[in-house]
Amino acid sequence: MDAFTAVLWILRIGFVIGLYLFLVLVVRALWRDLRASVRAAAPSVGRLIVLASPLGTPAAGSSIPIDAVTSLGGDVNNTVVVEDPAVAGDHGLLSYRGLAWYLEERESGMRPMLVNGEPFEGATAVHFGDEITLGEVRLRLERPITTAEA
Repeated sequence: MDAFTAVLWILRIGFVIGLYLFLVLVVRALWRDLRASVRAAAPSVGRLIVLASPLGTPAAGSSIPIDAVTSLGGDVNNTVVVEDPAVAGDHGLLSYRGLAWYLEERESGMRPMLVNGEPFEGATAVHFGDEITLGEVRLRLERPITTAEA
């Protein structure tokens, strides 16, 4: 094999490597764009308004967007983290099933969860405007903010 053929093979191999590198970069950019658009397009199905929070977490007056399954409690792995000594780590679960919201107590803290000031057992239906109390923290379930409201 002479020098010209060797250079030609090196150029061919380099071109194929460059082509594959380019394809990997294009797929990576498309993947990132797709993930970003999915994140932006996933609307929340509701929100919790913090009415009172004596210890500051979550901040009173804040609006927390929630998904179809939202965990409530003192543990940092929950969707809504509540800083209150009377709240258990995995205190409750708020879920949207079919056409209604349901709240269920998973671990009992020092105080039971309340819906509109009343204790409950098992899973109970909650509606937009209902007040949920965990320890000293009071939350109100509201409709999600639409783009027209924002």
